Amino acid sequence: MIQSLDHVAIAVRDVSASAAWYADVLGLTRVLGDVPTLMAAGNDTMIALFPVNGDDPKPRPGKDAYAMLHFAFRTDRAGFKDAQVHLRKRSIKFRRENFSICHSIFFYDPDGHEIEITTYDL
Repeated sequence: MIQSLDHVAIAVRDVSASAAWYADVLGLTRVLGDVPTLMAAGNDTMIALFPVNGDDPKPRPGKDAYAMLHFAFRTDRAGFKDAQVHLRKRSIKFRRENFSICHSIFFYDPDGHEIEITTYDL
């Protein structure tokens, strides 16, 4: 039986720079390796950073292609408010969405991967 999602694997141009960005912007901690580099939020949530193949990577597909649209991190209400302040201080643009069951913000990492921070603590 499945216990939890272990990690999301993403391709990035510069693994070290992306690891630094995820540490600074999201507070993730480097837990394993160089390639891939595993970055963790707590004990159960990780992303794996892999170098993109080739010298001319393709842009991420739009919503008209079969692809992962975004990945989401969950926080409480205070963490949700803090995340918005944190992103503004770093001049990272985000958009807010008010879904009936949760509130979310969406923004992009340096490689164009869309990230969501969400709270169900309304």
